[in-house]
Amino acid sequence: MKTALALLLAVFSTASLAKLPPPSPEAQAKAAEAAARTAWAAKVDGYKLCQAQDKAAAAYFASARAAGKPVHASASTPPCADPGPFVYTPPEAKPLEAAGAHSPSETAKAPHNTAAPDAATPKQ
Repeated sequence: MKTALALLLAVFSTASLAKLPPPSPEAQAKAAEAAARTAWAAKVDGYKLCQAQDKAAAAYFASARAAGKPVHASASTPPCADPGPFVYTPPEAKPLEAAGAHSPSETAKAPHNTAAPDAATPKQ
């Protein structure tokens, strides 16, 4: 029984170490759009929550005034910002040269290799 359990555990642990292929450009674009849609949905949820809080606060202050209770001025908060409809514009793909993939970050001040051994070069 223990051997079967150990064998089963070994099979599943090696399967979890398998390397997946990189996602295709279409899959990456779809994932980026899904992330943008999720961020927009979070903004819409925040907007609806803000409106509900404003409505609840207005109802509370109205009922407190009607009951004759002293009402203090409410805290000033920024107005609710409507995020508008969902609009997604995919980022423009840069060519490799414009992305800086082949260029060094700065101009070299010295050659990358020299004929002098390491012991003979001055330490900086």
